[in-house]
Amino acid sequence: MINTAREVSNINEQIEAVQRMQEYIASHLSEEITLADLSRVSLFSPWYSYRLFIQWAHISPSDYIRRLRLSKSALMLRDRHCKVADIAFEMGFGSVDGYQRAFFREFGCNPRAYAQRPTPISLFIPYGVKYFYTRKEATMESVKTVFVRTVEKPARKAIIKRGVNAKDYFSYCEEVGCDVWGLLTSIPSISGEPACFWLPEAYRPHGTSQYVQGVEVALDADMAIPEGFDIIELPAATYLSFQGEPFAEEDYCLAIDEVWHAIDRYNPSVMGYAWDSENPRIQLEPVGTRGYIELVPVRAL
Repeated sequence: MINTAREVSNINEQIEAVQRMQEYIASHLSEEITLADLSRVSLFSPWYSYRLFIQWAHISPSDYIRRLRLSKSALMLRDRHCKVADIAFEMGFGSVDGYQRAFFREFGCNPRAYAQRPTPISLFIPYGVKYFYTRKEATMESVKTVFVRTVEKPARKAIIKRGVNAKDYFSYCEEVGCDVWGLLTSIPSISGEPACFWLPEAYRPHGTSQYVQGVEVALDADMAIPEGFDIIELPAATYLSFQGEPFAEEDYCLAIDEVWHAIDRYNPSVMGYAWDSENPRIQLEPVGTRGYIELVPVRAL
């Protein structure tokens, strides 16, 4: 039993070290990042830090940094009106030619052409290793504050990727994979980010999943639809947004459960509403710094 406890402690220590390296990379992405820098924050030797990063992040530090820089640069090209050269140097690339070649290898298109007409591309979305490996099971030992506010959604379209039987994030990833999010992130959204939806039956062809991932776009949006994706039209609707308190990366299951508990106990009639089963329920990406957010449709009484 002592050996088991020591092994668990050692694994947690390794995961914490890799998480610190990931956080350092995120906050210094436009700067030069050396293995010595990562070693300093991981509190291990450069060789062992490199080995731990590959073991737990399944990618080398240099490839991780390169892919993250390229993906951030793609969003900058999509949203800013600036020169490719400016972005290349801002993101730490030594030359414009080198940046253009790396961009083409990663996304299959030239950065200048992408800036002129952005199309959906698969961005690199790095998740903290603590998110995957030190997830804590939800318990209701202490109920934290959940904030509730009204959100008005306009009539819009949603570009979605369907599963087959998925009812939640984990079963969806098993069916469809976790890389869908990177592609969705590359598509400009009227709400500023992709989302997950629990679709009512009216939006589900036979043999497709209740839970899907997608992105909300304007009704008149003119853009390429990625292969294997569907597009649905959603009416204007009122939602109640339930937002929990900020949480640690490994506590996201608990954060979600706290919000679900609050939703289950909430009576929308106190705000003059009833639950609306004809519109999809919406889940936003769990981000620790803002708290978990879920939007539940309602209709006026």
